[in-house]
Amino acid sequence: MDKLENIINYRFSDKKLLKTALTHSSYANEATSKGENTKSNERLEFLGDSVLSVIVSKFLFEEYPELPEGDLSKIRAQTVCEKTLARFAREISLGEFLRLGHGESQNGGNDRDSILADAFEALLAAIYLDGGLDKVKEFLLPYAEGHIHGILRRRNTTDYKTTLQQIVQQENGEILDYITISESGPAHKRVFEVEARINSNVIGKGSGSSKREAEQNAAREALSYFGFGYSSDETN
Repeated sequence: MDKLENIINYRFSDKKLLKTALTHSSYANEATSKGENTKSNERLEFLGDSVLSVIVSKFLFEEYPELPEGDLSKIRAQTVCEKTLARFAREISLGEFLRLGHGESQNGGNDRDSILADAFEALLAAIYLDGGLDKVKEFLLPYAEGHIHGILRRRNTTDYKTTLQQIVQQENGEILDYITISESGPAHKRVFEVEARINSNVIGKGSGSSKREAEQNAAREALSYFGFGYSSDETN
């Protein structure tokens, strides 16, 4: 536990909280069968899930005032999902410190996404109970911020429709539509032509092998209308 505390840069006043956070139900069940009173991390995981959501939600709300609710929800979902939490857990080598039952340990439970994600949430709850919300933020935000910034970088460079929609929404009464003006080519090699329009005025055109690709290309061209430059060789 000392080694883990060094990694996360937090010292527990109540070491039992950390010990419980690291205890998988398989270990607790085996211990109980031997007459030992050992708690699993499941209750801490329940609390940690809420602590995680509050911190990430508040960070997104304060740091990205321009993002609509739908985008905030999507980014939060990608940040608190099992896959992401398991990656955070691996970054602190959390699997090395888990207490697993014999069978779970033999089957590689210390590197399973679901177990790592649950343990990471339990760890957040343990820190919260031991040191308060600010201590959880100090530990969590460096990981969450990096992940969120990565999501936004990818979205800003590949999802032209979302970027365009965010710009259009800043003006009341503006309606953005994508109109398919033509379809050509054989069934296995269709080519779609799409126009991006604001209040029926064409602001961008694009083509592609699917409507989605054509709409993205139309949105990319439309962004230049608002002063955003994208080279013609960028891919979606």
